[in-house]
This record gives sequence, C-alpha cells and structure tokens, in this order.
Amino acid sequence: MKKPLLQLHLSVFLAGFTGILGKLISLNEGLLVWYRLLFTVISLFILFRWKGMLSKLSFRQLIPIGLNGVAIAMHWLFFYGSIKYSNVSIGVVCFSLTSLFTAVLDPIISRRRFDVRELFLSGITLFGIVLIFHFDSQYHTGIVMGIISSIFAALFTIVNKKLLGRYDSPSITFYELLVGFVVLSMFMPVYLGVVNQHFLLPSVTDLIYLLVLSWACTVCMYMLLMAALKKVSSFTTNLTFNLEPVYSIIIAFILFHENKQLSWAFYAGLGCIVLSVFLQMRRITRTA
Repeated sequence: MKKPLLQLHLSVFLAGFTGILGKLISLNEGLLVWYRLLFTVISLFILFRWKGMLSKLSFRQLIPIGLNGVAIAMHWLFFYGSIKYSNVSIGVVCFSLTSLFTAVLDPIISRRRFDVRELFLSGITLFGIVLIFHFDSQYHTGIVMGIISSIFAALFTIVNKKLLGRYDSPSITFYELLVGFVVLSMFMPVYLGVVNQHFLLPSVTDLIYLLVLSWACTVCMYMLLMAALKKVSSFTTNLTFNLEPVYSIIIAFILFHENKQLSWAFYAGLGCIVLSVFLQMRRITRTA
C-alpha cells in the first residue's frame, strides 16, 4: 500500500500547481481548458503510440469513458472559472468539497451503505472550509463555480475507479481526454459567443505555462493517479486531494500575496483539512 500512497501524494503535489498556472495564464477559463486538452491529447497520443500502450475500443466501450471525459472537462472549466472569478485560494479550497460529494455519491452509484466514518471526515473538511471563508459577496460566483467543479471531480474519480477494473489506464486516460476535447470544441463557438470573446492564440508566456500544465500537471499527474487508483479507494483519493489546496495556497501566498486579508480562521480551516487527510491515511494504513 505504501507505493500507491506515494504515487497518490506525488500526483497531488503536481496538481497543486494547476491553480497557480490557471492564475498566471491570461486566457479565460474556456480557452485555457481547450488548449490544455489539446496539448495533453497530442502528448498522450505520441507517448502511448510510441510505447504501444493504446488499446482499440468499440464505440459501446467508449461511451462510459467518453462521458467521464466530459466530466473532467467540466471540472476543469468550473475550477478555472472559480479562480478567474475569485482567486487561487477560493478555487482550490472549494475543491476540498470533492471528498464530501464522494462520500455521498459513491454509495449511491456503487449501491453500498453510507460509511459514517467517511461522512465524518468529510464533515471535518466542510467545517474547515466554512472557517476559512466567510462567503464575502464579491466571491459568490467563484464559490458556486468551485462547488460545481468539486461535484464533477467526485463523479470523475468514482467512475474512473470502476473503469480501471475493465480497461487499462493509458487507454482510459487518452480516450477520456480526447472525447472531452472533442465535446468542448463543439461547444466552443457557443461559449465564446456567450462570453463575448474571440478565439485567441496564446502568448509566448502563456504557451510555456500551458505546456507545463499539460506535461507535468496533467500527463504525469494522471499517470500517477491512475496507478494509485488500482489500490486506493475513490474516497481516499479525493480526501488526499484535499492537500492540493495546501500546496496551492502556500504558493499563492508567495506569488500573489493572497494572505494579506486572512485571519486565524484561515489557518484553523487548513488545519481541519490536513487533519481529515491524516485520519484517513492512518485508518487505511492500519487496515492494509
């Protein structure tokens, strides 16, 4: 169990930079996600074809994989929207609600009993989030988008856990992101019309950030995550990803000085999030 947990925590560390890059990239959330998917799909196709890791799947097999790809695309869209409409700290801390939605949705989808311990640990996380932010009116839009993002993240991890029992992780990862890219591309003209934005090419700086986001924070991160999911539960995965805000917020403090208006409640809330992760790690290592 130690190796899967190490892979999981390394993937979380890489994921901690996604919010920072989302803030640094000047493109809006729709274009940012579109370019991220484009570069990631191309990179994965070259890598997997070179290593012979892609399997041919039928259209019927692609349907659940593709739907999960749409879920991850929507998660990214609302996640970066949350950051754009508020700040990095708001976006990544709202993402911590993923464990709560997993504790509620996983038993429904898997048709199993609710785990009181999972609900309790999720409650600690929720209490931490309430402590951190007092829902300032200027952040309402960002908070709502962050909550929606966490719902899609929970659904994605739950379904991925089931897909890994039937297909190999490289094929799942590639086809999920490919379908997510295709579906997002179909709706991009409508989206750009709604936000009154023309299609833009990234600047040199944005291009560098996008490539880092694609290669390090997407390709490497998801390969590590897929490997960990073979041994680690979806709830433990999403709960561990509550550490992502810790990494992101620390970096945001340094780069964007987002700590200037934060009180003791912020640090108490972060303590609750870290505590929930620690208790779950302790629980699963004892039963392993």
